[in-house]
Amino acid sequence: MESSTIVLVLCSLLWTVCAQVPVVSVEPRAVGIRQGETVSFRCRVVGGSQPVHLEWKILNKSQLAAENVKIGPDGSVLTIANARISNQGQYRCVATNSAGRSTVTTTLTIKYSPKVQVTPAGPLHVRVGEPMSLECSATGKPRPTITWQRNGTPLVTTATEDNNTMQVAAVGPEHAGAWVCQAQNSEGMAEVKVEVIVDGDRGVGMAPTALVSTAELTAVAGETVNMRCQANGSPPPVISWSKLRAPLPWQHTVEGGVLTLRGLGRQDSGQYICNATNIHGYSEAYTQLEVDSPPYTTILPDQMRLRPGDSLRLQCLAHGSHPISFHWTRVGRATMPAGAETTKDGQLLIGRVKLVDSGTYRCTATNHVGSSDAMAKVTVKA
Repeated sequence: MESSTIVLVLCSLLWTVCAQVPVVSVEPRAVGIRQGETVSFRCRVVGGSQPVHLEWKILNKSQLAAENVKIGPDGSVLTIANARISNQGQYRCVATNSAGRSTVTTTLTIKYSPKVQVTPAGPLHVRVGEPMSLECSATGKPRPTITWQRNGTPLVTTATEDNNTMQVAAVGPEHAGAWVCQAQNSEGMAEVKVEVIVDGDRGVGMAPTALVSTAELTAVAGETVNMRCQANGSPPPVISWSKLRAPLPWQHTVEGGVLTLRGLGRQDSGQYICNATNIHGYSEAYTQLEVDSPPYTTILPDQMRLRPGDSLRLQCLAHGSHPISFHWTRVGRATMPAGAETTKDGQLLIGRVKLVDSGTYRCTATNHVGSSDAMAKVTVKA
């Protein structure tokens, strides 16, 4: 009886000594995916005594409760389908056998485009001379970069972690307008606009200040252009548009300080004036518009009847944006007649024509916008 007990104790001791704690690895060790994507982690047993029991846990949470998290039949594979931000975190594979247990951890990061919030939300009314503070908070993976603009002009900022605060010690008329906080990462971009309205100090009114988006504008005939004008003042000024020494083009609209011109022609070139007015005064801002157009070409005369020995003079004329260059060719012929001369101002000259000089002559006028042709028929008969 005593010998049997000794044998059992020895066997137990030998098993305890020989058994080895599990050794496990996980793939991948860290991964970043976008919202809505699927990822799988595999826990592998690379050493230790069998049998080994595998279990997955998420750190800082009691259990894998999300319905989009699935565990494979043998417990080795963890799959997250249609990933969302709440799935982000560290996942731990726990391996257990008779000798003990070991763990290995992997990290899941969910990438998503930025979300932005500005405090206060606006529209924000501030009196002249008062301080102002705008705070922009942004979330996103990877961590977004925050920039500020005021009325389309980039501003220098002071960033603190995910917050970016714009501070003005004493507000002036120049601080009025649209303040935009923009957050951007590799997944996208988001922005929030806050309208800042600067009121006169202690109820005193303020004359307007007008500002146009661009002082010079170039367009091509037929296009549509927008000229933007903003103005601050107290009370809020009324904005109107006019054209220097001419009425506004008939195809125009004005809405919210934006002048829109459609179907532009060269006659629409000129200086346009934004006028902001309230009871305390007025302010003007100017935009110079240049409308470029391709040449419109004609030849004078477009038909000529000559006798051998007569002289030929054709004048090519073109209306359009300058400079304009002229080039003469003969339709159906590789070269011009012997003795033909062309001038920079578009003339074709032949001192003494011959019968073989009969034919159609083409003038091509070209500028930086485009080109156009005109043709003249020349008949030489004895």
